Amino acid sequence: MLRNIAPKGPARTVRRARKLRREMTLPEILLWQALRKHPDGLKFRRQHPTGPFILDFFSSDARLAVEIDGDAHSRGDRPERDAARDAWLMAAGIEAMRIPAADLLGDLEAVVRGICARVLARLPLHHPAAPGGPPPRDKLGEE
Repeated sequence: MLRNIAPKGPARTVRRARKLRREMTLPEILLWQALRKHPDGLKFRRQHPTGPFILDFFSSDARLAVEIDGDAHSRGDRPERDAARDAWLMAAGIEAMRIPAADLLGDLEAVVRGICARVLARLPLHHPAAPGGPPPRDKLGEE
């Protein structure tokens, strides 16, 4: 497992995330039921606080946030707020994957496959060496 580089959320964001875990929407519940089974051996967190935001779902190893967007995300100032949030996440090294709730309700299996494919594509080929760990083989004089 890679080191979690997601910025920690303040205490009030953590409290709000705990509350949101108890009050998930239907699309979030359905997706969580699928993701908690560790598809393709992948681990996800739900309602994960990071900085001032709460991510619907988060893969720490792939540094991927999965956001379920209902109809409200296309109205008012939400598109601008979502864009600012995505920019903040990108600056923190986290990619945001936005999924319309209607797509999830229409074909949950395809959405889960798409999420897993994106996570697997973002995983590094090799985990970085632990600090103080052994040097690479070529540094040991072995060929």
